[in-house]
Amino acid sequence: MAADQTALPSLPVVFRPTRTRVVLLGVGAAMFATITAIALLLERLSTGERISFVFTALLLSSVLVLLSRPKVVADEDGVTVVNLTTKRRLAWPQILRVNLRPGDPWVFLDLSDGTSLPALGIQPGIAREQALGDARALRALADAHGSGAHDN
Repeated sequence: MAADQTALPSLPVVFRPTRTRVVLLGVGAAMFATITAIALLLERLSTGERISFVFTALLLSSVLVLLSRPKVVADEDGVTVVNLTTKRRLAWPQILRVNLRPGDPWVFLDLSDGTSLPALGIQPGIAREQALGDARALRALADAHGSGAHDN
């Protein structure tokens, strides 16, 4: 048991799809800069058209920033799951199972109220090994702090 305790990540810990986030934010910044530059360089555009170009660039970049938002934050008291538009705080005993099965797009948390909560902050997309390690770490933390049984 003591070996398992030392293998736990120190709290608080943040799990997020880092590579995906870097790609999304990089593309968003490049897209905003490119569209804004085009709006400023095209001499035939009126001021209103330039503003609409920049507004469109801002809107598209905002969508990519929203897609880069997901994370899972674990601390001594529980877990905060931040998905695209929602944020939910869970106490450790509420988490019965941490699941990341082959083919799952992200981790699912089975909760004590009988529901399942997707945790988009741990997703195997372009960083499968990181996601598997993060899922194992979250599972170990849930085992140590909660009361659940856990599957692959």
